[in-house]
Amino acid sequence: MPVIRENISLQPYNTFGLEANADFFTEVQSVEELKEILSDPAYAAVPKLFLGGGSNILLTGDFRGLVVKINLKGISVVSEDEDQVIIKSGAGEVWHDLVMYCVDNQLGGIENLSLIPGTVGAAPMQNIGAYGVEIKDVFVSLEALNLQTFETETFDLDQCKFGYRESVFKHEAKGKYVILNVTFRLSKHPVFHTTYGAIKETLEQMGVTEMSIKAVSDAVIHIRQSKLPDPKKIGNSGSFFKNPEISKNHFEKLKSLYPAIPSYPIDEQTVKVPAGWLIEQAGWKGKRFGQIGVHEKQALVLVNYGGGDGNDIKKLAYDIQHSVEEKYDIHLHPEVNFI
Repeated sequence: MPVIRENISLQPYNTFGLEANADFFTEVQSVEELKEILSDPAYAAVPKLFLGGGSNILLTGDFRGLVVKINLKGISVVSEDEDQVIIKSGAGEVWHDLVMYCVDNQLGGIENLSLIPGTVGAAPMQNIGAYGVEIKDVFVSLEALNLQTFETETFDLDQCKFGYRESVFKHEAKGKYVILNVTFRLSKHPVFHTTYGAIKETLEQMGVTEMSIKAVSDAVIHIRQSKLPDPKKIGNSGSFFKNPEISKNHFEKLKSLYPAIPSYPIDEQTVKVPAGWLIEQAGWKGKRFGQIGVHEKQALVLVNYGGGDGNDIKKLAYDIQHSVEEKYDIHLHPEVNFI
């Protein structure tokens, strides 16, 4: 039976570095330990929070229940042929460690997702993505524990219902499962995605003449480190808001008022607009309010300079939403889960 500790600080377990306590806290290293904890009648009725890397949560107060940190580890090759390799990773593996495993083994497909914070188990929950690549592009399946039956169920690509930062686990399956492992399909002959963002330009600046999985990963890491604060130094959860998708008609109206507004076409009717640009143009970039604020280099990132309060960050997020909606008639949706 895993050790359960009482009245534990969650500050080390969330990348915002916010101070909050959990009534009960435990870490599980196996599916058996997870089942043991969940079967214990002493904790059957208390609320539960399952934590990975704590990079996608905003703690707005103490957690009156049991926090279970998922430490299910292990990366293994399921099968391979001359074109591709199927790998399975435990949910508790650090996402960037999995990316580096693939880079080191010349397996293409997730190099554009280098340095995204969090764990493998959290990745499919919101279909993480960056620089033109999303989890769904390499996803095969995942196994999850049903919290009602304690049975392990398999979800394939269709069952996960992936969308832009969306999955079934944020909607009808929310709170009903714990992801145990994820299986991915990687390529031995990758197609490189370098047109999105500043990857191409960065590769040129780095003097790269021969394209490789490692070169793309290095470029993405360089870009992220130059724009985004390190959570070990300044508390943050990466991108706080999703990039909004709006109708083409709406975008054309905005374009006539704000000719510099950037965009990415989704389809004939829909356009994606960078949330960071909207927030910056609304005057929030670099603004500081006591111990919290908006990052000076990237307006999409809300930060805790140390000693900040989760409710203050929540209020700041609401104020930003209101400001952007008032100016552009666009509602920003948080990527971060408020706890």
